[in-house]
Amino acid sequence: MVAMYHDQGHGPVKVMGLEAGVNVTIGLPVIRTSVDHGTAFDIAGKGIADERSLIEAMRQAVELATRKRDTRNSIAV
Repeated sequence: MVAMYHDQGHGPVKVMGLEAGVNVTIGLPVIRTSVDHGTAFDIAGKGIADERSLIEAMRQAVELATRKRDTRNSIAV
């Protein structure tokens, strides 16, 4: 799922049943990934949180960081 804005993609991802969604922000000088859910303070400390989205966000960040960058068509800023 690719969306211009978080709110445009979040609903369809949930409807599709994807539990390990990741937000990737592009156009920044740094790699930024984040989980696709909120803080869930209501379940904090209860040992029932699902860590799959966090693990996938970290995996995506590592993959992006280790990917060889193709700068042939880049625009210098």
